[in-house]
Amino acid sequence: MADAFAAVGGAPYRGVSFWLDALVEQGLDDLAPRPSLGGDLDADVCVIGGGLTGLWSAYYLSQLRPELSIVVVEREIAGFGASGRNGGWCSALFPQSSAALERRHGSEAAVAMRHAMIDTVDEVGRVADAEGIDCDFVRGGTVVFARGEAQARSARADAAEAARFGTDPVELWEGDRLDRFGVSGLSGGSADAAVFDPSCARVQPAKLVRGLARVVEERGVRIAERTEVVDWEPGRVRFRAADGATGTVRARHVLVATEGYGAALPHVGRRILPLYSLMIATEPLSADVWDEIGLAHGETFSDYRHLLIYGQRTADDRIAFGGRGARYHWGSAVRPEFDRDDRVFAHLAEALADLMPAAADARVTHRWGGPLGVPRDWHASASYNPANGVGFAGGYVGDGLSTTNLAGRTLADLVLGRDTDLARLPWVGHRSPRWEPEPLRFLGANLGLTGIGLGDVEERVTGRPSVAARLLGPLIGS
Repeated sequence: MADAFAAVGGAPYRGVSFWLDALVEQGLDDLAPRPSLGGDLDADVCVIGGGLTGLWSAYYLSQLRPELSIVVVEREIAGFGASGRNGGWCSALFPQSSAALERRHGSEAAVAMRHAMIDTVDEVGRVADAEGIDCDFVRGGTVVFARGEAQARSARADAAEAARFGTDPVELWEGDRLDRFGVSGLSGGSADAAVFDPSCARVQPAKLVRGLARVVEERGVRIAERTEVVDWEPGRVRFRAADGATGTVRARHVLVATEGYGAALPHVGRRILPLYSLMIATEPLSADVWDEIGLAHGETFSDYRHLLIYGQRTADDRIAFGGRGARYHWGSAVRPEFDRDDRVFAHLAEALADLMPAAADARVTHRWGGPLGVPRDWHASASYNPANGVGFAGGYVGDGLSTTNLAGRTLADLVLGRDTDLARLPWVGHRSPRWEPEPLRFLGANLGLTGIGLGDVEERVTGRPSVAARLLGPLIGS
């Protein structure tokens, strides 16, 4: 249990992220934990994990079969994990590119997966509107800037791939199309480039996940918080509650929705690698500063560096900005103290100031982080075994804010035996290889992170695609 978070700022779990803190600050949620399970329980469906995957699964199952008894078991509170900490991109991104999906599953399957992901962005917005979940959803798209010739080559390659498949309505912006942005590295010349993808919405993720928890609870789904799953098997989930009480949930269907935190569970283990991504948020910026930056409300942004960054203009005019760079911890350890790394926070502040000089003097008000789930082949999956009633979804590699919704709809169809287009998507039943045992996992993951970081330096110096990133990136699947 993460008791270090239990009384930050006078409210439980307020210090986990800017997003959760904002809920308390705005008087929208006190983040008080729901009751734990007090003893053995029988249910039709037991969902392990109170994040977006688990809650979307409960939402669609309760919609399709209202008579089902469903219990969601969560170690902390709903939205404690990546669902309440992420960058707030509800995008059509999937960890595998269209070309990679085509190589593995064929062209028709790749196209189907891309259409499903694009449709999912609208589905999240539709449900939020229908259920009264005010999560700052604005479909403003994503601008990915190409800063330098090596990045420009990547931008043009992405635009060409999208055109070849004909699924993603991306646009290649060049020259004066970029004049409105105050982004360094754009010279104002014909070599400047960016890719604009309209299939992305800006979201306040804690508002989404906490609102969804409220909705499913109103439908009769039980959410048991401060209840840690210690083990599970087909038909049984064993737990330990915050007060030390132990028990078992007996359920015909068990759905595992733990993402990066699942690495500690015996039946997940090396199936997922928890890789940390950290974020900062600035104070609200003035209208003059935003005019210099050039981002409109609802627009999210990134660039083509290898060591990923991501950001958004929040509803209250801050910049929420994150990126990779935190090292992988031995034995897939996930601990509260890993959520904060001063070295990475300093790097993020420097990267933001370099990218958007107008924000260089902005005060950073919040710093946070958490683990995301990385499968060995960088391929998210959703699966269900009707023989034993066990389902799993995850491995989003940071692209889960929208993909969790697709996972929830897919798991609902699989559990209920519905023969739908979703049940035939290429990620259904995909099984990633397990990560290597230690010390190989530790050495490989951290060497891969080092390699992609060096790759960005190499490209800035040479102006050519990085050899280091190409050779070492595959160690972590990038």
